[in-house]
Amino acid sequence: MENVLLTQGESSATSKASLVLANGMIFEGESVGAQGTAYGELVFNTSMVGYQEILTDPGCAEQVIVMTYPEMGNYGVNKDDFESRRVYAKGFIMKNCCEKDSHYKSVQTLSDYLVQNNIIAISNIDTRTLTKIITEYGEMSCAITTEEITPDMKKEIANFKTGKDVAIDVSAYRTEKIYGSGISLAIIDMGIKRSTLKYFKDKDCNMTIYPANTDAQVILNDRPDALLLSDGPGHPQDAAQATETIKKLLGKLPIFGICLGHQIVSTALGAKTYKLKYGHRGANHPIIDTQTNKVFLTSQNHGWAVADDPEFFKDQGLDVTHRNLNDGTIEGLKSEALNVESVQFTTETAPGEYDVNKIFENWIKKVENKKCQKI
Repeated sequence: MENVLLTQGESSATSKASLVLANGMIFEGESVGAQGTAYGELVFNTSMVGYQEILTDPGCAEQVIVMTYPEMGNYGVNKDDFESRRVYAKGFIMKNCCEKDSHYKSVQTLSDYLVQNNIIAISNIDTRTLTKIITEYGEMSCAITTEEITPDMKKEIANFKTGKDVAIDVSAYRTEKIYGSGISLAIIDMGIKRSTLKYFKDKDCNMTIYPANTDAQVILNDRPDALLLSDGPGHPQDAAQATETIKKLLGKLPIFGICLGHQIVSTALGAKTYKLKYGHRGANHPIIDTQTNKVFLTSQNHGWAVADDPEFFKDQGLDVTHRNLNDGTIEGLKSEALNVESVQFTTETAPGEYDVNKIFENWIKKVENKKCQKI
């Protein structure tokens, strides 16, 4: 994968920028990114660090992101922490954008990076008030702009919708291989992050990465030991091809879904999903393992959740393995009969905690044991 544009350049001159919300509210601040106008879904993220990973996470496609932590940019941008080949966020909003970066790995300021990747960004915004508005009104469409606010711009905001093919747009265009001597792992790329691939590479997995619209038979023909359905952006019900693929693969090989993959797996199993008023986005969301009662922190980025239906779960042999301690929503499901597991949170911890590494480790061991039993 090629790197995100990372060259030295001049920051934009200090100028006004505006955030226009679908509910009619307007915030004004200082432009610290590119010039122009962008439209997206306004969300907030509670991470204290990790802005470089967040901006380049394909799961953030179509998002205008409000960072709740007040200080951004203080450690600059480095060459190592990209999650993909480009920036996917539509806009970036912060209380303060540090003008002078201070870190031994930094090669560029955050503002320079935003300018050169054509991302519109605003600082000197009251992000606390803005976050409270999102929690009151819900996530909504918006425009982030350095231009004059016009009636046409407001119409664009009202008409904005996340594209139905957004996961396909961020997915791999062709099948790719990452070789290893461990388990043969098929990965359906719904917008997978580099840190996820790095985790499985470090575990010596022999990976085949398929585009989001790959048919089940193509995967079965390659005879993998297991399948991972990755995280990514968008509405789970829009991922019709991936859902059909999972339906055809259920019971034929071990399957693990993460984030959007969790929602798609759940939909394939017959569960329902619904949109959260405001999503779970950040590196500090508390989760409880319902089997061990262990609590740990997770990195999350999702606006949809699996509907809680105990009677349906019981009939289908599904167990709720994890719950969110903030709102009680389902964060993990498992079917022993079908050898399927899924979690709503990110398990490779970039950015985030290391508490959840054991989940992937335990799954890989189960796949290895199942493979040994076949020999």
